Amino acid sequence: MTIDLTALGWDADRAHDVRHRTDHRPGRVARVDRGVCTVLGVDGPVRATLGGAVLAAAAHDPTRLPCAGDWVLLATWPDRNVTVEAVLPRRTALIRRTAGKDARGQVLAANLTAAAVVEPVHPEPDTGRIERLLALAHESGARPLVVLTKIDLAPDPAALARQLAAVAPGVPVLPVSAARGAGLDPLRAEVVSGRTLGLLGPSGAGKSSLVNALATAVVMPAQGVRRVDGRGRHTTTWRALVPVPGGGAVLDTPGVRAVGLLDGVVGLHRAFADIAELAAGCRYADCGHDAEPACAVREALDSGELPARRYESWRRLQREVAYETRRRGVRLAAERHGARRRASRPSRPPAPGGC
Repeated sequence: MTIDLTALGWDADRAHDVRHRTDHRPGRVARVDRGVCTVLGVDGPVRATLGGAVLAAAAHDPTRLPCAGDWVLLATWPDRNVTVEAVLPRRTALIRRTAGKDARGQVLAANLTAAAVVEPVHPEPDTGRIERLLALAHESGARPLVVLTKIDLAPDPAALARQLAAVAPGVPVLPVSAARGAGLDPLRAEVVSGRTLGLLGPSGAGKSSLVNALATAVVMPAQGVRRVDGRGRHTTTWRALVPVPGGGAVLDTPGVRAVGLLDGVVGLHRAFADIAELAAGCRYADCGHDAEPACAVREALDSGELPARRYESWRRLQREVAYETRRRGVRLAAERHGARRRASRPSRPPAPGGC
């Protein structure tokens, strides 16, 4: 089995960056299972463990561990073991805050050209979740999309798409039905040769069904939502890169119950571009949009131009990003202080009679 790496996104720039490493071969990570990577190489998929250089880098920064979508360099040893010896620089990365207290990030997917926020129309779309995930998608550097799934359950999908466009300024909102094959053409354009579409959304949103529809094969298990409460079942528990016939790839991520933002100032600004445009009209450049005079944001809120729900969502995410930025700053300062203390600690003299 051979794989055309250019169809998965390998290009002249990446080849130029590793031209001196002739003892290694490139590949793209399809999935990671407990530190073992399935990597798509020119000779087909291989299983690879992590090399020493990768482990050493990850000890200082866990985001440097390989994840689905990464381009890596592989080495094959005399005993036929294969190791990942380097993770190549990422052009884009979906990074969420981890659930722990150390203010670190977790890379969900790498090297996406487009990141789709997948939201089901049934029982009803969660606008707050769309806004949060759009901020994450904007921050990644990939082109964001909103994909409304299961439109066969909506009486007027086009009207719903127009309604939700208000919470996704400048972002295409695509209503689709994987079951009926409706509305998939715009998504197929995102997985042509060299491009990768990432899917991000809750369990039961239909991400796996989209993967199967785009791959024209059943490659991911798919289940619906529970009829009792409409909540999704967790079907995909890993991140998986799936090549698409004809070139390109789609990357499915596990259903996320909650996504914490990490240093997402740029993404938040873009996700709420309508409010950012209003804020540019405030009298004071440092306006807090609370009780300051001539606040264009408050004026739009009072007039009804800016919905109160969207304003509160924006302020809530602003506070979250500011808090996480401060926490990360404290952690990094503590790490630098600890490194200085260790560097200045005098060496112990050898014991008497020692070698």
